[in-house]
Amino acid sequence: MFNLNRTQRPEPDAIEVIIGPRATFSGALRCDASIRIDGAVEAGHIETPANVILTETARVQCDLTARTVSIRGIYRGTIRADRVELLQGSQIYGALFVDSFFMDDGVLMRAELNIQSDGVENETTLPSRPDNPPAIPIIRAFRNKG
Repeated sequence: MFNLNRTQRPEPDAIEVIIGPRATFSGALRCDASIRIDGAVEAGHIETPANVILTETARVQCDLTARTVSIRGIYRGTIRADRVELLQGSQIYGALFVDSFFMDDGVLMRAELNIQSDGVENETTLPSRPDNPPAIPIIRAFRNKG
C-alpha cells in the first residue's frame, strides 16, 4: 500500500523527478529532492535545495537553482548553485554563480564564471595599505582537449 500523504521531506540525494529522454518540459519546476534530466527543457526555471543532474542526452535551456548541478549534456542559461560540475562532453553557455567549481577535460564552456565565497572580504571592505594590497583578479583560461 502506498502512502500518498507526505509527512517528511525526502533525502536530498533521492531522485524523485526524472524528465525522460523523450520528454520535453517548459515552465517552473520546484522540488525538495534531486532532479535528473535526460530529455529537453525549453524554457523556465528549475529550483531545488538538492541536486540537478543533466545526463549526456539532456538539452536544457532554462535557469537553475540548486545545491549541486552536474552536467554532461548541453546547457544554456544561468546557474546559481553551491557547486557546479562540468563533466566530459558537456557544453555550457550562459552564466554560473557558484561557491565551488569543477571542470573535466573535453568540456566546451562559453559562459561567465562567478566564483563566490562568503568568507572572503572584497577590496571595497578593506582599505588599501602597503601591508594590505588590493585584490588582483585571477583569470584562468581553459582549453578544450578534443
